[in-house]
Amino acid sequence: MDDKIKINLQMAGVSYPLTIDRKDEERVREAAKQVDLRFNAYRDYYQDVSSERIMVMVAYQFALEDLRWEGRHDTTPYAAKIKELTALLDDCFKAK
Repeated sequence: MDDKIKINLQMAGVSYPLTIDRKDEERVREAAKQVDLRFNAYRDYYQDVSSERIMVMVAYQFALEDLRWEGRHDTTPYAAKIKELTALLDDCFKAK
């Protein structure tokens, strides 16, 4: 079943109509809220800067955060350590 809904998001004073999966509604609305909060914070701080430039600063901030999180999802060192410990346990059990 195609469970799509139409919503309107408000960001930076502009309405954006979207069609999304119903299951994604909460996440989509929260993302729009986060964009709007950051946009308003920048706008309050940089009052003489255009909305377009402020939106670029918001996009940059989200991109930077995404890149910072990217490195935190690397499980390679943990997998290697588990492999090493598993080998040690195997050797230990074989000796007994």
